[in-house]
Amino acid sequence: MAVLRSLAYTAIFYLATVLWVFAGFLASLFGRRPMLAVILSWVELHHWLTEKLLKIRIRVDGEMPRGSHLIAVKHQSMLETLEMVRLTNLPVIVIKKELSDIPLFGWLTRRYGVIPVERTAGAKALRSLVEAGKAATATGRSVIIYPEGTRVRVGETPELRSGFAALYRSLGLPVVPVATDSGELWGRGLVHRSGTVTLKVGDTVPTGLKRDEIERRVHAAINALESGTQAGA
Repeated sequence: MAVLRSLAYTAIFYLATVLWVFAGFLASLFGRRPMLAVILSWVELHHWLTEKLLKIRIRVDGEMPRGSHLIAVKHQSMLETLEMVRLTNLPVIVIKKELSDIPLFGWLTRRYGVIPVERTAGAKALRSLVEAGKAATATGRSVIIYPEGTRVRVGETPELRSGFAALYRSLGLPVVPVATDSGELWGRGLVHRSGTVTLKVGDTVPTGLKRDEIERRVHAAINALESGTQAGA
């Protein structure tokens, strides 16, 4: 059943994504609000398919605080990248530059508000990240970053990339760490298993901490679910 559900999900979601991208492009001709409405409806569609078709229940442990924050999220699958848009108030998202270069889809992500980062560009990428982050927070929006730099497998807890500390220092925002165990059900392959995925919202970390302290606290918080397993049938 998991194979059949996963195949159906893949066919429906990616075909729908193509249609939603064109809808978002057309909606953008009428202003930012219609475009954002289309994007949010796409995210809601993904949530519905995840829960109703894949039979993956999403449990949020804790509550996202209001106001502008730097939101640091564990990255094990595509699931949390879309769920976090649902759970926050239209955040700016730090993404790898390859995604923002996809024809039309990439244009739409930039219109929505992302910070594309070329991970091999070193100091130049850091400067660009900080500048774009400052521009984003000037609008009052939160910024989501996946501080380990890329999607990781269950059990992997790499050190945080330097971009996280640079944003923390320059933006002066408190940090909301979010852990997830999505990789237990949603691995790198095609098949997604049913069960419960938890998004655990950690305690807000204040501004003004030294680099080693903020990295230690955030690293521990986003990996809080690494020892658990919540897979279903």
